Amino acid sequence: AKTEKILGRDIIDVKFDKLLTVQENVAQEIIKGLELNLSPVEAQQLRAQQVISPLAYEYYLRGVDLMGNHDFPVAIKMLEKSAEIAPRYPLTWAYLGQSYTSAAAFEFGGREQYEKAQAAYERALALEPKQLEANMFLANLLIDTGKVEGAMPLLRDTLRRNPHSAALHWELGYAYRFAGMLDESVAECERARAIDPLVKANGAVLNTYLYRGQYDKFLESLPDVNDSAFIVFYRGFGEFHKKSWDRAARDFDHAYELDRTLYAGIGKALSYSIAHRAPNGLEILYNLERKIRQRGVGDAEATYKIAQAYAVLGDKASALRMLQYSIRNGFFCYPYFMTDPLIENIRGEPGFHTSVEAALQRFNTFKRKFL
Repeated sequence: AKTEKILGRDIIDVKFDKLLTVQENVAQEIIKGLELNLSPVEAQQLRAQQVISPLAYEYYLRGVDLMGNHDFPVAIKMLEKSAEIAPRYPLTWAYLGQSYTSAAAFEFGGREQYEKAQAAYERALALEPKQLEANMFLANLLIDTGKVEGAMPLLRDTLRRNPHSAALHWELGYAYRFAGMLDESVAECERARAIDPLVKANGAVLNTYLYRGQYDKFLESLPDVNDSAFIVFYRGFGEFHKKSWDRAARDFDHAYELDRTLYAGIGKALSYSIAHRAPNGLEILYNLERKIRQRGVGDAEATYKIAQAYAVLGDKASALRMLQYSIRNGFFCYPYFMTDPLIENIRGEPGFHTSVEAALQRFNTFKRKFL
């Protein structure tokens, strides 16, 4: 790479049913050409896994791609079809579980989606107990369902076996963010991006910069070419913090046009705040809150954003209610609660300090145990 010298060149001509051998052959050629020294675990991961039919593998690849683009309902269909054809391929179960988890959080899929995710992870780990993806996605499920302390040992143990996994470092940063460990969260997420720049391109959002008030760094951290409703919302959210109202409203409205899911709905409510149409924004938030409570879904960090939007729109009672709900369900980012400009108007309200006291206690306990 330093000398731009070609280290290897080849033509591979195989039938479609031998497609998996292409990946293995190319990987081995790269390792040989770059003279890489792999750990035993890394070498094991590169060896051919269980045989899977080309059709099942096609469904698997399409499902993974759709999941990465936040099209969770169709991803689930693709991965369920793959699992039906090849039920002993563990990666399919891992990604199916993550698609269920994401559908629950983003699409109000219902508590049963979390239960399906748990079952899928158990199936994957029964087939391959130390599989990186299943363990990492299971940790993500624990975080999203209020059990971040339970996710920490799982993440650290898996990371010890896979120290160069960008995705694992990113997930650990996600856990730290829920717990309010902002410096540690940034460090892990930046390490992930140093290992694999595609972490950014694939739609990961480094919320911690937002929580530390580093709005330009937050916007720079977003993918450049990803136009999913999720990323468009976050561009608007960053601009909203910078008080670039026109840009924020444009992005919020565009995200809502693309997909009327949880985050896009929050963005539309904030767009209405810019347009001085508070009743319209509050109507959206009331509907989102009702769905979350009825279906028992929506990760606690997203719920906190509903509290922020309520505060911005002037409904202090609802903002406090959703702040309490968020803390109770596992988002205890205490340092952010004390500095977040979007909830400034509720810090003097009766009940605010009682609410965040519970977050502070959990924050301190987490810090003593894991740092």
